[in-house]
Amino acid sequence: MTSHQTTQTMKPATAAKKLGVYLEATPAEFQEGVVSRAELTALQADPPEWLQELRRNGPHPRPVVAAKLGVSIAGLARGGVTEALTTEQIEALKTENPGWLRQERSTQAEVRKESVRIKEKNAERAAKRS
Repeated sequence: MTSHQTTQTMKPATAAKKLGVYLEATPAEFQEGVVSRAELTALQADPPEWLQELRRNGPHPRPVVAAKLGVSIAGLARGGVTEALTTEQIEALKTENPGWLRQERSTQAEVRKESVRIKEKNAERAAKRS
C-alpha cells in the first residue's frame, strides 16, 4: 500500500494575507489561481519584483496600515480609514497627525502597557507557585 501526497493549496486571499499584501493589487494570475505551500514558501524566500514593489509602496492591507501607524484595525475604522493605503498616504497621515490618530496611538499605548502589566503579574504568580 503506497500513499501519495497531495499538494496543499490555498486561495489567493489566504496567500495574500500570509504575504502581507493587498489582494486586489496583485497580478491577475495570482488572483485567479491557487497557491501551493511550496509556491508560497518560494514567494517568501525570493519575492518577485511585483511583490517587492507592493511591500515597499502598497497599497497595503488594513493590518499593515494599522501596524505602520501604530494603531489597531478597529482604530483605523474609528478614524474613517476603510480602504487600503499606499506608503505615501500612510506617511502623509503620520505627518498630518490628525486628532483621531493621536487618540488611537494613545489608546494603543495604554493597551500595550496593560498587556505588559498583566504578563508581569502572571509571571510573578507563577514564580510564587514554584
